[in-house]
Amino acid sequence: MAQYFEVHPDNPQQRLLKQAAALLARGEIVAVPTDSSYALACHLDDKDAVDQLRRIRQVDEKHHLTLICRDLSELANYARVDNKQYRLLKAATPGPYTFILEATKEVPRRVSHPQRKTIGLRMPDHKVLCELLTLHGEPLLATTLIPPGETRAMNDAEQIRERFEKQIGAVIDSGACPSEPTTVVDLVPMGTGGDPVLVREGRGPLALLGL
Repeated sequence: MAQYFEVHPDNPQQRLLKQAAALLARGEIVAVPTDSSYALACHLDDKDAVDQLRRIRQVDEKHHLTLICRDLSELANYARVDNKQYRLLKAATPGPYTFILEATKEVPRRVSHPQRKTIGLRMPDHKVLCELLTLHGEPLLATTLIPPGETRAMNDAEQIRERFEKQIGAVIDSGACPSEPTTVVDLVPMGTGGDPVLVREGRGPLALLGL
């Protein structure tokens, strides 16, 4: 049965987040709040956890999973970023954006897109999630918590526990999220002199990206 951590959104209890981080380190999947909606997250290098993440969402290897990072300093290990791309990322983060970038060899093959060799990256503006990332010590792999066959992300932590309590290790409840998807932007074309491509308009304002 999934553990349930009720965490204050502005002053998150370190004791509870340490327990959640320990579960992630052991290969468990944790439902986490973000600045857009709830997401399922796991340890990046745990193949079994990644496979379980895909099974819960019922998505195949072509579905982009997202690396959630604390800040831009972690990007260089996982994505190839030139100066122009970096300036755009710096202007828009932290915030409700997902950026598609060319993956480095440090990214496990099972995580990057099998044909494009790209990775989705996020730096959320959410106190609880940022604290959890700090305690975990490295990026988390995540996917929006949209149940199979549905189109909207779940936004009630108690309902998430009831529905997935036998499939995940824990739920972090810090209240409702904005319940609006991230803005997704493909920055790969910028690497060859092109312009960023809007993949999905969401919560992140386009003006910050010059789009």
